[in-house]
Amino acid sequence: MATPRRFLPSVSLLQAFESVCRTGSTLAAARDLDLTQGAVSRLIQNLEAQLGVGLFLREGRRLVPTDAALAYARDVVKALDLISRGSMRVRSNTGGGTLSLSILPTFGTRWLAPRLPRFLAAHPGVTINLGTRVRPFDFEEEGFDAAIHFGEATWPNAGFLKLFDEKLVATCSPDFLAAHPVSGPASLLKLPLLQLETRPTVWSTWFRQHGIEARPPSGMLFDQFGTMIQSAIYGMGVALLPEFLAKSELADGRLVNAWGLPTPGDGSYYLVWPKVGEWYPPLQAFRSWLAAEAADPDGEANLPG
Repeated sequence: MATPRRFLPSVSLLQAFESVCRTGSTLAAARDLDLTQGAVSRLIQNLEAQLGVGLFLREGRRLVPTDAALAYARDVVKALDLISRGSMRVRSNTGGGTLSLSILPTFGTRWLAPRLPRFLAAHPGVTINLGTRVRPFDFEEEGFDAAIHFGEATWPNAGFLKLFDEKLVATCSPDFLAAHPVSGPASLLKLPLLQLETRPTVWSTWFRQHGIEARPPSGMLFDQFGTMIQSAIYGMGVALLPEFLAKSELADGRLVNAWGLPTPGDGSYYLVWPKVGEWYPPLQAFRSWLAAEAADPDGEANLPG
């Protein structure tokens, strides 16, 4: 059954409403939308008339949004954002469709990006848009078609393709290791340990794997592996890194193994997508290609040509 038209206000009405709520006045909204103040006021009045409910309290020349209006504004912002994203996707569609993909920052730049030219060469009509997120999110709100996720297969209402497990290695710069000799895993408890904010227990897990139950000391906190890697190179401490992300630094000697063999991480890498969109053709193509790439995650990202 079709939605009654009174519950489908025009975009111009919704933009005026959102702008007034965001800027705090019809005057500021008029500047924001390049309209007159009177035009914004009329749009607000028309929206209230169409919905049959007052959205603002009039206090002199001020419009104060009601609690219901503020809740409605959150929904309107989401809807306008989805429309905008959809419009950009149509505009950038070159015949094969557009895939909006959320990536983990360092995974995206170091593992995925060097391989993407191969996918694009095989699917010249597909456009890929990338955005970075470090934690799970609501696909419907964010507008992504899929995401690269680290952890467990617990994303709600989503499909999963496991890419590969992770091996962690304790690394530091050669000069740091020379200045702080390590005789065993317990020695690391006396050193600055670099931490990733999305993995607060990873050092505790590493020490337990080496038979040590002591709580590791707090250290510098990072939001991305990329900055942690650079900090380790400059001698800021010991970084527990996924081996495949630090591959080039370990190979050229900018980083060295501080102690022990690579150990299993506490999660895996997945491609995740909302179930309602799992048959979207660009996603199907990307999913099949990524499964083949992940079969050899440590292999070189050979570019086409």
